[in-house]
Amino acid sequence: MIVTVTPNPALDLTYGLTVLRPHTSHRVAAVHEQAGGKGVNVARVLHALGRRTTAVLPLGGPTGAAVRADLDRAGISCLGVPLAADASTRRTVAVVDDTDATVLNEPGPELSTEHWAALRTAVRSLLPTARALVLSGSLPPGVRPGAYADLVRLAHEHGVPVVLDADGAALTEALDARPTVVKPNAVELRHATGIADPLHAARALADRGARAVVASFGPDGLLAVTPDGTWRARLPPEAVVRGNPTGAGDAVVAALAAALADGAPWPQALTRAVALSAAAVQAPYAGRFDPQAYRGHLPLVRILPATPTRGPATPATPTRGPATPAPPAPPARSGRHPQENPHAPGSHR
Repeated sequence: MIVTVTPNPALDLTYGLTVLRPHTSHRVAAVHEQAGGKGVNVARVLHALGRRTTAVLPLGGPTGAAVRADLDRAGISCLGVPLAADASTRRTVAVVDDTDATVLNEPGPELSTEHWAALRTAVRSLLPTARALVLSGSLPPGVRPGAYADLVRLAHEHGVPVVLDADGAALTEALDARPTVVKPNAVELRHATGIADPLHAARALADRGARAVVASFGPDGLLAVTPDGTWRARLPPEAVVRGNPTGAGDAVVAALAAALADGAPWPQALTRAVALSAAAVQAPYAGRFDPQAYRGHLPLVRILPATPTRGPATPATPTRGPATPAPPAPPARSGRHPQENPHAPGSHR
């Protein structure tokens, strides 16, 4: 079983448009509603892959009831932690047009110390039978930044590998606990390290405690720094992938968690992750993927040794706190395969 933890779940609303134009009114062509949040999306992908999974998440109010009902309809096992009577699960709105997606995220309800303790207890109850643990998305108000680190340590006590997909202090404060894999996108990698070159930045996260770093760069694929090697993985430039990129990063996390559960070698794990991410773009909603596209992408993925794209990192104007190097512009995008928007911090949290 693979356990996913979504501390800040949501009811996802997706509005389909032909073109999104600011400062004007739109007629929405299609509306879709489903349970969401990054860990929920991961659980949905794993379930579609035929993997046994359980989603752990706090739920409250009418929105929380709608999230649970949707998971039940999908056949996804859910271990919900009830919130206070006046606390309601948040909503997100994704506006998807023919070129990209714009996402609006509500902050989510505040979790008390007691609620977080109940969520931790729920996770601990599942770890004896777990093959991997996924910690994914933002921490809600009221939860300390080091909360993920505590869950990483708890998993290690049971010998369970952990994939962590988080941003900011939730990511950096978990590094000392040595998560098995961390999966930042381009902006999160830059914010966490302040280092110009992506390879140097990924190595810096590994030096700070992550056992492996798999960074996602949208159409430029994945960069992996692992104990067994350092690679770039991507589809060839001629592969055209268009669609909704909002759940592509979650598909990467699902592939990595499944590979950890299987004990798969890194090149195989990265191949699955790139192919599944592209297939997720070709599905209309986050947490879904096109199975035929997934099978078609697998033989196309290229795995190459990674090399720095810039010189060694040098200190410059800090981006957060003292003595951190300045961030670069993100890697150039070709615009051909929007597997994940790497330029919008927090857009998928």
